[in-house]
Amino acid sequence: MLTTAYELLSESGVAGFTIDEVARRSGVAKTTIYRHWPTREALVIDACSRITAEQEVPDTGSLQGDVTAILANIAHLLGTARWSSVLPSIVDAAERDPEFADIHSKIQHGHAAPLREVIERAADRGEISATADRSSMVAALLGPLFYRRWFSREPLDDEFVKTVAAIVIGSQRATDDLLPDMGASSRARRVCAAPGRASR
Repeated sequence: MLTTAYELLSESGVAGFTIDEVARRSGVAKTTIYRHWPTREALVIDACSRITAEQEVPDTGSLQGDVTAILANIAHLLGTARWSSVLPSIVDAAERDPEFADIHSKIQHGHAAPLREVIERAADRGEISATADRSSMVAALLGPLFYRRWFSREPLDDEFVKTVAAIVIGSQRATDDLLPDMGASSRARRVCAAPGRASR
């Protein structure tokens, strides 16, 4: 039942979702559906729970390599995963319904968590400042992908992904080098942390 509901949700969004159509597609009587889900909203929310944005966290040895790998995977999902087409209607519903807001929050956490982990790891090994604003970096990394998917509809190709990663990480490093007591020491730590750098 939830598979059928999720398929309909993917095709029509929250606004076009009806119990009548779920019953028609599944062959299950509406009375039976209502015994399990007393309202249309309850079934929509359960169908939304099938949306997952969890990802594996790469470890390429560098922040830029890790971020590029994560963004490339998200870009692929934005073009192929069913949740990509239904997410805008969830965002719309979340403005008025706290249960949809919770679902949206969980989806966004799934997108952001791998980036936060690799940024934290990079700070630990000295690639970026320990005081780097993680939330701002994540927003700057994900925002361009979402903009292209749902607004400009330009390609989410590898070159774009690499450019976004390079700009955001380069900007953070430039900021680090301007901080008091960071400058040269920050650059030195990044050299030592670079992949393949031999210890002397």
